[in-house]
Amino acid sequence: MSKKLWIGFIVVFIAMAVTGYIVHGVLLGSYWDSEEMSQIWRPDMDQKMWIYYIIYIFSAFFFVLIYSKWSKGKGIIEGIQYGVYTGFMMALPAAYSTYAMISIPYSAALLWFIYGMIQYIIFGILLALIYGKKPQAEVKP
Repeated sequence: MSKKLWIGFIVVFIAMAVTGYIVHGVLLGSYWDSEEMSQIWRPDMDQKMWIYYIIYIFSAFFFVLIYSKWSKGKGIIEGIQYGVYTGFMMALPAAYSTYAMISIPYSAALLWFIYGMIQYIIFGILLALIYGKKPQAEVKP
């Protein structure tokens, strides 16, 4: 496994933790902290937050591993494209399956999806910056 894979893993792991806090702790915090939502959360939820970091470890690793196999070295546009693909694969089901199962406002699900897409696009851009753009082969006359 390459050095870029491990650097990408660390960077994406940190980005997942930071953006996860920004999205759920700050931007969606008023939804999650509302009186209505307090009825659905586990009373010991704060003590189980470590589970999120385990999830971030696995998610970041496989996000980077798949990118390393998929990427053709086309730069930032490719990172954005990868972020969009993975965002639809991850953020859409996370937001809307929760909306289908738990009584959260539709606006919370929609914002969760939008913010999730932004997160995955950021992760893709970070990987594109780490992996860089492969030089195009010179065409000789």
